[in-house]
Amino acid sequence: MVKSYLRYEPAASFGVIVSVESNITYDSSGKHLLAPALEKLGIWHVRQGVCTKTLSPSLSSRAPSLAVTCVASAPSSLVASGYADGSIRIWDCDKGSCETTLNGHKGAVTALRYNKVGSLLASGSKDNDVILWDVVGETGLFRLRGHRDQITDLVFLDSGKKLVSSSKDKFLRVWDLETQHCMQIISGHHSEIWSIDVDPDERYLVTGSADLELRFYNVKHELMNGESMVNETGPETGNDGESATQNKWEVLKPFGEIQRQSKDRVATVRFSKSGNLLACQVAGKMVEIFRVLDEVESKRKAKRRLNRKKEKKSAKMGVEATENVEANHGTEEAGNVLVVAVPDVFKLLQTIRASKKICSISFCPVTPKTSLATLALSLNNNLLEFYSIESGSSTKTLAIELQGHRSDVRSVTLSSDNTLLMSTSHNAVKIWNPSTGSCLRTIDSGYGLCGLIVPHNKYAMVGTKDGKIEIIDIGSGTLSEVVEAHGGSLRSIATIPNGNGFVTGSADHDVKFWEYQIKQKPGQDSKCLTISNVRTMKMNDDVLVVAISPDAKYLAVALLDCTVKILFMDSLKFFISLYGHKLPVLCMDISSDGDLIVTGSADKNLRIWGLDFGDCHKSIFAHADSVMAVQFVRNTHYIFSVGKDRLVKYWDADKFELLLTLEGHHADVWCLAVSNRGDFVVTGSHDRSIRRWDRTEEPFFIEEEKEKRLEEIFEADIDNTFEDKHIPKEELPEEGAVASAGKRTLETLTATDSIIDALDVAEVELKRIAEHEDEKARGKVAEFQPNMIMLGLSPSDYVLRALSNISTNALEQTLLALPFSDALKLLSYTKDWTSNPDKVELVCRIVTVLLQIHHSQLISTPSARPVLAVLKEIIYARVKECKDTLGFNLAAMDHLKQLMASRSDALFRDAKSKLLEIRSQQSKRLEARTETKTENRKKKKQKK
Repeated sequence: MVKSYLRYEPAASFGVIVSVESNITYDSSGKHLLAPALEKLGIWHVRQGVCTKTLSPSLSSRAPSLAVTCVASAPSSLVASGYADGSIRIWDCDKGSCETTLNGHKGAVTALRYNKVGSLLASGSKDNDVILWDVVGETGLFRLRGHRDQITDLVFLDSGKKLVSSSKDKFLRVWDLETQHCMQIISGHHSEIWSIDVDPDERYLVTGSADLELRFYNVKHELMNGESMVNETGPETGNDGESATQNKWEVLKPFGEIQRQSKDRVATVRFSKSGNLLACQVAGKMVEIFRVLDEVESKRKAKRRLNRKKEKKSAKMGVEATENVEANHGTEEAGNVLVVAVPDVFKLLQTIRASKKICSISFCPVTPKTSLATLALSLNNNLLEFYSIESGSSTKTLAIELQGHRSDVRSVTLSSDNTLLMSTSHNAVKIWNPSTGSCLRTIDSGYGLCGLIVPHNKYAMVGTKDGKIEIIDIGSGTLSEVVEAHGGSLRSIATIPNGNGFVTGSADHDVKFWEYQIKQKPGQDSKCLTISNVRTMKMNDDVLVVAISPDAKYLAVALLDCTVKILFMDSLKFFISLYGHKLPVLCMDISSDGDLIVTGSADKNLRIWGLDFGDCHKSIFAHADSVMAVQFVRNTHYIFSVGKDRLVKYWDADKFELLLTLEGHHADVWCLAVSNRGDFVVTGSHDRSIRRWDRTEEPFFIEEEKEKRLEEIFEADIDNTFEDKHIPKEELPEEGAVASAGKRTLETLTATDSIIDALDVAEVELKRIAEHEDEKARGKVAEFQPNMIMLGLSPSDYVLRALSNISTNALEQTLLALPFSDALKLLSYTKDWTSNPDKVELVCRIVTVLLQIHHSQLISTPSARPVLAVLKEIIYARVKECKDTLGFNLAAMDHLKQLMASRSDALFRDAKSKLLEIRSQQSKRLEARTETKTENRKKKKQKK
């Protein structure tokens, strides 16, 4: 009988408020902030400071978790998030569901930007490409190639007709999206451009790099008649013909630059929603806020500057001025032309300094009544801060910090009844509810390296890096007492089973035994728990780990000399020494029956030893880096181990077999705690997350898991088979190139297979139908038995069903992999499908894609001509019908809108025009009053 085991699955992840790799952004309403937390996206209610929803991709436990690298919110309730594998997911915030997944990039997504309407999405990546996506149609439109390094930011111009991209290659590129080509390449930056943005009125574009200044550009707009219009502030250019043709393509004209306060590189530049503020965040602790003056104010400022210049000049010239009157007159005339410079428009308002390094910023789209704007910051210590910006100063209004540690989670400990979980980090201890992931208590402490919760869950002990034991009162969430325990860092703490105390091991070579005592503090009524040192044992080297056997017979001590000493607990006499590890043992555990001891070391190995004779049963190469924690599941010989390779592994210590590999953490895993019943496991990591893995009722077998792992290795290598890395890469032309947006994935390959299978099944079925018709004609009447696989559908409908199941994003790449013979078969079916009005769009897409791919072959194949001739007649007619229906519906909706507007005075009425109407009425009344007053005065005068 083959032995089966129960599977562990990822159940919960908590402790991360915001991750470092991605940006933060507000949603369109301004009530919620979207903060990426590793692979998840948290939606935080700003006013309440609570995470209302979590958007996480539905990945199986076997697939590695992918971090969110970029976020953008649309004007609607949609949000786009880019991931480290190059995929983009579109979420509906209200429903909390994933609407679609877009695959196109080969590297991590680094920039996302919606156009103003929210119908188009531009994405940039580490693969140096920009892809434009149709959000409504859920498809990739095209790929823009030309940059030589990763894309850092994107911005739409001219109501979505143009796109500006910035890159680490120090260039800005302006793309015309209608003709799909690069219009303008802007150089001049001395280092990588990290961020760009345009103000809401599209007057100025700002770029931020590692240079000491912010650069500004004027945006040229095309008017309806095709003429171009530049913002008046820009300096004039020459009128010769050469510059005129050159200027035709110049969308961005250099306007000027401003010196920055900080020497760190720029990370983000963003205009506020109203356009009156510009925030420049550097890769440090600073955000510079600039005031953006409107045209009238900036011209006034420029005029004052010009007048001051004149005064200075006249003061300098003194007597000479009278002699050169004519020349001076000429300069005055020239000086009268106002040229608005950058300092006239952008004025430094204030500087915000945060407590830690800032990762990202986002302006609230709703401007508050009391201040100029609200700015959200994400810091690199897992913290969100909100600032209210006023004209004179900025004040911190809120900080979201309690739901996570500021640094690595160094130890996790479960209480004896599994109801509480304690985690320690460099400055705080947190008590969690492991089932819900909610933080119950936060207590300031030293750098906690290890801990234990005392039975009855009233107190907890924490061992710190400076050798102290902190006694924590869990009920009140306070630090009850700090005991100076060791001279070096306290590395390990172990409870004495069925006893009234615990054992600690430290870097000062000491192993100390402690007992609990209840004492009444002077001046207090209540009694509290304290500890007293009972015994001390000196070792030859630093103590790294201590462990006690469940029957309290043996004490195991791991030393820095790579050995583990087993001693008798009662007499502390030496029993056996376990040696074999090449590097120090970092963790160990003894099984419930006291038969086995497992040790994990910095040499990446797990060793399983017998505790009776100290013989090594097996040495297993367990992790790709140091093994950081190991623990037996109670009453079994199953082991959990975690390492710096980010993995959690599940082993059978009797068979020495790897049972499961649990992927999920994004950084080194430091600690591990297994529940008493073995129904869940908790791990803590350098990525600041605490994850819970639950045991399910699903059984699995070792051999099946081995096969799955081999399949995963094969699938992971598929990407390499798609692109032969040895083929020399084609050199991109300087003006850029256009390519298709999609990419081949496992999904597109399986979809191609499903189409080929459907075509084969349909072909066989058609032959059977034809044979049956022949027999019927001859007079042999037998009832036709349709194929069960076809689910009662006709051959044509069966193929259509297979095509309809493919996501719109993957359709092009799926058809690209289809052989020509199958493509011909597919085209022959399309004429039947056009009769279904719902499928006209799908049929048009299939036909156009197949024609583009197999154009030359279709022309030279005589059998394809009749099919194409029929399609030419049908498709045009069907598309026209659809167009007419849409036009009719739009006209009907327009008519309904007009009807409703005529009935209601307020609805669909432009508020601005109504306001102007009211003002004009008021002004007329005032004029009438003044006129009557003047007439009355005249009459009075005449009477006199």
